[in-house]
Amino acid sequence: MIDTPVALLVLLSALMHAGWNYFVKASADRFLDTVALALAGSLLAACLLPFFPLPAAASRPWMGITLIVHVGYFLVLVETYRHADLSVAYPLMRGMAPVLVALAAPLLGETLSPGLLLGVMLIGFGITLPVWMGLRRGKIGGAGIGYACANACIIATYTYTDGVGVRLSGSAAAYTLWLFFLNAWGILAIAFWRHRGDVTTHLKRRWAPAFGGSILTLGSYGIVLWAMTVASIPAVAALRETSVIFAAILGAWLLKERMGRWRVAGAALVALGAISIRWG
Repeated sequence: MIDTPVALLVLLSALMHAGWNYFVKASADRFLDTVALALAGSLLAACLLPFFPLPAAASRPWMGITLIVHVGYFLVLVETYRHADLSVAYPLMRGMAPVLVALAAPLLGETLSPGLLLGVMLIGFGITLPVWMGLRRGKIGGAGIGYACANACIIATYTYTDGVGVRLSGSAAAYTLWLFFLNAWGILAIAFWRHRGDVTTHLKRRWAPAFGGSILTLGSYGIVLWAMTVASIPAVAALRETSVIFAAILGAWLLKERMGRWRVAGAALVALGAISIRWG
C-alpha cells in the first residue's frame, strides 16, 4: 500500500509529465523541442545545485549508469518516432515499462503484495489496450513497435537504476538536480550531430516555453524519485505512467483528438489499477 499523500503526489507528477508531453506533442519540431527542454532543465538545475549537498558517493555509480542509459533511450526514441506515430509508440513504451519494473522487484529486494501486483498489471494493460486492439485489427504495425518495446526495456532499466541510486543518495533533491544537470549534455551532443545549425536557431526561438516545460519535467521526476525513497519502486513507476491517460485527456480537450471506446476502457482499467495500488 502507498500512503495517500504519496500517491496523490505521484499522480500530480503524472499530470505534470503529461503537461510537458503535451508541449512536445503540440510542437512543430518534437525532436528539437525535447532537446530544448533537456537543456533548459539542465540550466535550471545548475541554478539550484549550490543550495544542495552532493549525493552520497554510493549513489554516483548508479547515476553514471543512468546517464548512459538515458542517451540510449534518446537514440532509440528517435528511431521509434521515425517508424511509429506518437499515439502508438508512447503508450507501448510507458505501459510496458512498469510491468517490467514489477518483474524486477526481487532484484530491488521488494516483495509485491497480490493487490499491488494486480494494480501494476491493470495500469500496464490499460495504457496499452488501445494499441493492442489496433494491432489485432491490423491498423497498427511496422518496425516502430519493435523500437517501442525496446525502449520500454530501457525505461524500466533507468527506473530501476534511479530507484536504487536515489535511495543511496541521502538526498532525493540533490540526486534529481545532478541527474538533470548532467543528462542534457549527451542529448545536446546527439542533436548537434543530427541537426547541426538548426539546434542553435531553434533554442533561441523556443527558450521561453522550454523553460516553462523544464519546470514540469524537473518537478515531475523529482517527485517520482523522492517517492521511490518512501514507497515501492514498482508501485511508484506504475502510478507515474498514468500520465498517458492525462495526456490522452489533454489531447482530446486541447488538440481535439478522439478518445475512442478502447481508450476510455483503458482509462477505466488504469483508474482501477491506481486504486488497487493505493490499497494493495
